[in-house]
Amino acid sequence: MNWGEFFAMKGYAWYIWGSYGMALLIFIVEIMMVRHRRILTLQQLHLMRNAEDDMT
Repeated sequence: MNWGEFFAMKGYAWYIWGSYGMALLIFIVEIMMVRHRRILTLQQLHLMRNAEDDMT
C-alpha cells in the first residue's frame, strides 16, 4: 500500500476525510463556544460582585 492508496481510501476518501473534517470543525466550534461562555460568565460574576459591593 502506498500513500496515494491510503489517502484515496478505495473510493471513499470524500466521505471519510469529510467526516473527519466535520468532526474537527465541530470540536473547534465547541471549544470556542465554551471559552466565550466562560468569559461571559466571569464578566457577569464580576458585575454582580461590584453591584453587591456598591449596596453595602
